[in-house]
Amino acid sequence: MRKRAFLAFQILAVFLVVSQLQAVAPRKWELRSREDFLKGKFSGASLTAEGVLSIGPRVEKLELPAEEFYLSLAQGPDGSYFLGTGHGGKIYRLGKDKKAELYFQTAEMDVTALAVDGRGVLYAGTSPNGKVYKITAKDKGEEFFNPQERYIWELMFTDKGNLLAAVGESGGIYEINPAGAGRMLFKARDNHILCLARTSGGDLLAGSGGRGQLYRISTQGRVSVVFDSAYEEIRNIALDREGNIYVSAGGAPSRSVSTVTPAAATPQAKTEVSVVVSAVAAAATITESEPQPVPAGSKTAGPVSGAIFQVTPDGLARKIWASTEEMVYGLVMETESQRLLAGTGNQGRLYAIDRQGGVELLTQEGSEQIFAVYQFNQQIQVLGNNPCFFGLLPLTQNFSAEYLSPVLDAKILSTWGRLSWEAELPQGASVQVQSRSGNTAEPDETWSDWSPPYSRPDEKVLSPSGRYLQLKINLKGQGGRQLPKLQKLLVFYLQANVAPVIDKLEVLPANQVFIKPPEQEEVILGLDQASREGAKKKDEISLYLTPKKAERQGFRTITWEASDENEDKLAFNIYLRKEGENSWRLMQDNLSDKVFSFDTRNFPDGTYWLKVEASDLPANPPGTEKKAEKTSQPLVIDNSLPVIKNFLASQNRDSLEVSFVAEDTYSYIEEVKFLVRPGDWRVVFPVDGLCDSRSENFRFTVNIPAGSDNLLIIRVQDSFGNVGVHQHRF
Repeated sequence: MRKRAFLAFQILAVFLVVSQLQAVAPRKWELRSREDFLKGKFSGASLTAEGVLSIGPRVEKLELPAEEFYLSLAQGPDGSYFLGTGHGGKIYRLGKDKKAELYFQTAEMDVTALAVDGRGVLYAGTSPNGKVYKITAKDKGEEFFNPQERYIWELMFTDKGNLLAAVGESGGIYEINPAGAGRMLFKARDNHILCLARTSGGDLLAGSGGRGQLYRISTQGRVSVVFDSAYEEIRNIALDREGNIYVSAGGAPSRSVSTVTPAAATPQAKTEVSVVVSAVAAAATITESEPQPVPAGSKTAGPVSGAIFQVTPDGLARKIWASTEEMVYGLVMETESQRLLAGTGNQGRLYAIDRQGGVELLTQEGSEQIFAVYQFNQQIQVLGNNPCFFGLLPLTQNFSAEYLSPVLDAKILSTWGRLSWEAELPQGASVQVQSRSGNTAEPDETWSDWSPPYSRPDEKVLSPSGRYLQLKINLKGQGGRQLPKLQKLLVFYLQANVAPVIDKLEVLPANQVFIKPPEQEEVILGLDQASREGAKKKDEISLYLTPKKAERQGFRTITWEASDENEDKLAFNIYLRKEGENSWRLMQDNLSDKVFSFDTRNFPDGTYWLKVEASDLPANPPGTEKKAEKTSQPLVIDNSLPVIKNFLASQNRDSLEVSFVAEDTYSYIEEVKFLVRPGDWRVVFPVDGLCDSRSENFRFTVNIPAGSDNLLIIRVQDSFGNVGVHQHRF
C-alpha cells in the first residue's frame, strides 16, 4: 500500500541569542509558487501548473557528430531520421539503430528545412543563398529549385504532391511541382514567411517575420490576415482537433495591421510566377484571459520576449503564455493528449500547456535553446542548441532530479536560521536540501562549499553568515512512479542590524508649514457588490488629499529623508541649539513623520541649528538600537519688527519730501510701502534701488492728494514677514 508522509512546515518562533549587531525580527525567504520556482534552474526536475516541484520525464539524447547547430528534422517512411545542421551545411541520416551517417553535403552553410515525400525522397531547403535540393539516396542529390531568395525557412507538401517553400527576404511562398517548376503562390509585405501549416479544411496558414502576422490562404486562393500578433515574428503554428490555431510570437512589437499587396513577377530559371492574392479580411484581436473582442489592429503585447496565442475558429485570440525572459523557438501539438509543447530559450526549457491553460515545465536541458519540437509516430523529438543535441522524449521518468534555487539576496550580512519544507513523499521517495553562502551576487570560488544534506525539515542551516544564500534540492523516486512532490521551501535568516541613514535635511523658508489633510473614509478592497452599491455615492466624491504648503507667521519647518537597510521602522528625535550654546535641547521625541515645525515666537531672536536623530529602536530591543544624526544649516529666528530711524519730512505745498533709514536686526529689508488717504498703498525703492540688506536709506517725494487726512503711514516688511509701521501727521 502506498504511504504518504507529509513533512511538517514549522515556523521559527524565537532566536535564543540576539547579538547587538542583529535586528530583532527574523525574516523568511520562501519558494512556494510556480513563479518562485521558475526563477531557479531545473536538472531532471519538473514543475506542475500548480507550482509543485517533482521529477521530470527523461530526455534520451542521441550520440551524434559535433556540429555548431541542429536546425531541422524529418522522418522517412522507414522510421529513419534526417537531421539538418548549421554552419556546416550537412544532412545526417539516423537509422533504426540511431547511428548517424553523413547523408548529403550541401553547398550552403545552413540546412534550415527538410521534408520527405510519399516515396521517401528527401528535400532540403538551405540558407543563405536559399535553394531546394532533391536527395534520392546517400550522396545523390541535385538542385531542385532555386527561387533566387536568401532563405528557405520551411518546406511542406500539399495533398497534390506539390512542395511549398516559405522564403525570405522577400517574404513569400512558392509552390513547386514534382518536375521542379515553381510559381509564387503568395507574396506578403513582410520580409519573411517563417512557418507553414494546413487546416483540416485544406486552407494554408503562414506566419510572417517583420509584422508578425498570421495569414490564411483558402483553397480558392483568397488571402486574409487571421491574426496580427503585435510582435515582430510568428515563428510556429500548431492546430488542435477543434480547429483552434496556436502561434508562438516574439521580437519587438511591430506596426499596425497592414494589407497584402500583389507581388511583381520576377522571371527566374525553372520558375513560373503567378500571384494569387486578394483583399485582407479583418484580423483576430487579442485578449489577456477570456476572449473579448477589441478593435482590430490593437497592439497589446507589451514589453515581453515571447508569447503563445490561441486563435479560435470564430477569429477571437487570447494570450495563453508570455514571458519577459524566454522566447518560444519550437511548438507542436501532441496528437493523443492534445497538450501543446513549447520549447524556449535562452534557458532551454520545454513546457506543456493543457486544454485548461495550465502550464507545466516538463524539463530544462543544459542547452540554451530548445530550438525545435516535432512529433513523428507518436513520439516527441526535440532539437537543442548552444550546445546542440537531438533528443527523444519517451514516456519514462528520471529516477532522480536536482533543482538549484535562485540566489537569495539578504541585502546585508545575515545569519541563517532554520530550513523547512513541505512535501508529499510516497514510499521510497526522498527530498534532501543543501545550502551554500557567499558575499558575491553570483556564486564563485569565494563561496562556501555545499553543506551536508539536510534530510528533515526544521534543521539549522550550516552555511556561514553572508549576504547571499543558495539552496540545492535533490529529489529521488522509486520505479518511475513513486515520485516526491515538493510544495514549498522556507528558510529563516536574521540580518545584521545596520544604522539608519538620514539622506537629506532641508530647512524650508520662514513661515512655511505643511497642512495635514482631514481624515478620509476607509476604502475597503474586494467589498461585496451590495455594500459597494450602498457606498457608491460616498466613494464617488471622496478624494485622496496630500499635505500642502501654507503660510503661518512665525513658524519654521524642516523636512528630511531617512532610510534603513533592514527596513526597520524608525523614530526621530529633534534637537535645537542656539549660537553660543554648547548643549542641545530636546524639542520633540519619538516622531514618526519626516517633517517638524515649531513656533519661533517662543524663542529669542538669533541663529540656531536643528539636529535630527534617527533610531531603529521601534524594531529592536533597548540597548541594541542603531542611530544616525544630521544637523541642519544655520537657521535664523527673527520675530523683531523692522524700525524706521532718522525720519525727516518737509512739506512744500502739495507734496512732502521724506527721508529715513529702515533697519532690522537679523534679516534684510524686503519691502517698503507708504499710504496717504484717500490714495492707495505705493511701493518705494531705496536710494540704491535694491532692497538687499538689513539697513536701507530711503528718500522720496509724496504727492498729497485732494481731501487728504494729513497722515502719512509707512509700512516696512523684513524677509521673515515681520512688519513695522511708522506714522507722521503733517
